[in-house]
Amino acid sequence: MLSIGIGELQKNISIFQNLTEILEIVDKRTKQPLAFVYPIQKQVMTTSLAGKYKNRVPLSTLSIEQIKEESFAKAMEEKYGSSS
Repeated sequence: MLSIGIGELQKNISIFQNLTEILEIVDKRTKQPLAFVYPIQKQVMTTSLAGKYKNRVPLSTLSIEQIKEESFAKAMEEKYGSSS
């Protein structure tokens, strides 16, 4: 576990980008721990969160931009009526 002070963190905020182990942020004057920062786990959480429904929802071949455009068009159609 790494231990750093607030001043060190302010000088070098890029510590968070390369974090591989638990980081303890302490107050150097009182020697009190202020926070613990854990590195993120880069895993795909959708399959574990889907549970028993993961096989019921078909995967989409559309990009996120296409999905946004379609949902926006559908929302505007519902709000203002048919555009045709």
